[in-house]
Amino acid sequence: MATTAELFEEPFVADEYIERLAWRTPGGGSRGGEAFDPKRLLEEFVNHIQELQVMDERIQRKVEKLEQQCQKEAKEFAKKVQELQKSNQVAFQHFQELDEHISYVATKVCHLGDQLEGVNTPRQRAVEAQKLMKYFNEFLDGELKSDVFTNSEKIKEAADIIQKLHLIAQELPFDRFSEVKSKIASKYHDLECQLIQEFTSAQRRGEISRMREVAAVLLHFKGYSHCVDVYIKQCQEGAFLRNDVFEDAAVLCQRVNKQVGEVFSNPETVLAKLIQNIFEVKLQSYVRDQLEEHRKSDAEQYLKNLYDLYTRTTNLSSKLMEFNLGTDKQTFLSKLIKSIFISYLENYIEVEIGYLKSRSAMILQRYYDSKNHQKRSIGTGGIQDLKERIRQRTNLPLGPSIDTHGETFLSQEVVVNLLQETKQAFERCHRLSDPSDLPKNAFRIFSMLVEFLCTEHIDYALETGLAGIPSSDSKNANLYFLDVVHQANTIFHLFDKQFNDHLMPLISSSPKLSECLQKKKDIIEQMEVKLDMGIDRTLNCMIGQMKHILAAEQKKTDFKPEDENNVLIQYTNACVKVCGYVRKQVEKIRNSMDGKNVDTVLMELGVRFHRLIYEHLQQYSYSCMGGMLAICDVAEYRKCAKDFKIALVLQLFDTLHALCNLLVVAPDNLKQVCSGEQLANLDKNILHSFVQLRVDYRSARLARHFS
Repeated sequence: MATTAELFEEPFVADEYIERLAWRTPGGGSRGGEAFDPKRLLEEFVNHIQELQVMDERIQRKVEKLEQQCQKEAKEFAKKVQELQKSNQVAFQHFQELDEHISYVATKVCHLGDQLEGVNTPRQRAVEAQKLMKYFNEFLDGELKSDVFTNSEKIKEAADIIQKLHLIAQELPFDRFSEVKSKIASKYHDLECQLIQEFTSAQRRGEISRMREVAAVLLHFKGYSHCVDVYIKQCQEGAFLRNDVFEDAAVLCQRVNKQVGEVFSNPETVLAKLIQNIFEVKLQSYVRDQLEEHRKSDAEQYLKNLYDLYTRTTNLSSKLMEFNLGTDKQTFLSKLIKSIFISYLENYIEVEIGYLKSRSAMILQRYYDSKNHQKRSIGTGGIQDLKERIRQRTNLPLGPSIDTHGETFLSQEVVVNLLQETKQAFERCHRLSDPSDLPKNAFRIFSMLVEFLCTEHIDYALETGLAGIPSSDSKNANLYFLDVVHQANTIFHLFDKQFNDHLMPLISSSPKLSECLQKKKDIIEQMEVKLDMGIDRTLNCMIGQMKHILAAEQKKTDFKPEDENNVLIQYTNACVKVCGYVRKQVEKIRNSMDGKNVDTVLMELGVRFHRLIYEHLQQYSYSCMGGMLAICDVAEYRKCAKDFKIALVLQLFDTLHALCNLLVVAPDNLKQVCSGEQLANLDKNILHSFVQLRVDYRSARLARHFS
């Protein structure tokens, strides 16, 4: 049986169990070998099965015995639990009875306590009244004998007594008790002074507990506020030794905030009174000294100081918001700030506008003086308006041309200075203006910027630039208006950036937004009209210069040479000079403008350039070799047109090049060429006009082929 038990291993697997049994049996471990004995193995299996049956019966008996024992113990445990439940129920009943009894006794005790208190309270009051009468009699006799009045260590008790006597004396008739009332008042005052002196001494010694004790006694005296004043005064002694009064104030309040709660029963009131004292005395005096010095003599410094002081004061206020100052500390601090700055903020915007106006005028005048330029007055009124309308409709120069010697009268330095002054004005306006006046004040500052930057500087430069554009028939004219366009374009970008960055946040939610946008739109449209006018007249001058070059350099013999067989040039001298001039102007236009404006102006110049060459070619007669030379010229013009990078311009010159082929094509091929892709859609009169330029046009053969 022991051997059988050894075969059981955890975890139990039946197959492994059989294998272990066979391996232990002699002759049963080698299947198919000589030592394998199936009978012996069968016998061992039969015996082992019998052993397992015996083991199973024994284990079953043991299990039944344990089950019987478990059932017996369960019955005993259940019986014990029932007995405990009965005992617990009895104990709970006893507890309820005890609780009711305790409640009954407690009620009786409370009732007895109330009765005792009802008897004791009048007794205590009577004892207290007797003591007060005794002390009152001492004042009537005029001699204070009680130890409480003569012993300085009992000042707290004396203060309590004299405070009560003082209240009683207020109710007594003056005619009969005037003398005793006077004595009590005198003692009241003396004790009050002693307490305040004691508080002062304790504060200087740094004895917080003594300060708290004396402050608690003084709380019921009229001089309590004087005690607070003394505390506030001594807190500030030696606190403002540095140059930064705002930082000193913040440090002082931080220190007092930690201490005031340990001394006074109403710390928020005391701290608020300290802050009020700092604002109304220290800060107000400091602000007045800093501002009054420059208020009438130096507006720039006055505005800088006002902005700086107001900013530092509001920053100090933000730090003080961390402390407990009562229910509405935001309103409290705002009123303190207003009390300091109200006299300066009432007329702030007038000072700002006055300074901005004078400063802007000075910046402009200093610039014109540096150029030795006497600024012309741009007239206004009926005649000037009439001239302006005529000029806009006809694009004619009204009045004599002015030689500006290449000066644009636009300065980025001036613009940056004006924008910087305006930016600072916007910042001051945002900080110093009342929220209800902010959009209106910002609009006034913007109007100053428009007046001096846009009207007095940019518009004046445009007017001067327009007046400086020579007439289209001038020879060797210097065209500087594109430089004006380039600088004006840069200035517009800076102007627009300041409008978006600094003005928009101030007016974005007010009706002034639409007014500012309209004002900006009007001034830009007004200047764009003048820019367009100047560019148009400049383009006319460019075309005029090209006309002069062609008139001076182009000869009739260029296209009808005397010796047809001895032409050595690839294109005419006039073509070379015109192309060189055009390339310079194209580059200048690209450098002067940006975005779609470049393409628009180049397209206009390209169209006018094409019209000029087209009309120029119509002035000559062409031999066969002259026609070839004309084609070479137009090919060079077309190459120049590629620099424009405008499809329409290149298409025009491609068509012109195709038209020039009519000057050299054989008469028999004229109709075929005219019906080609580039010429098929052209008017027949245009084709005819080019064919007429041929020297052999009068021949019957050519006329017959073209008819």
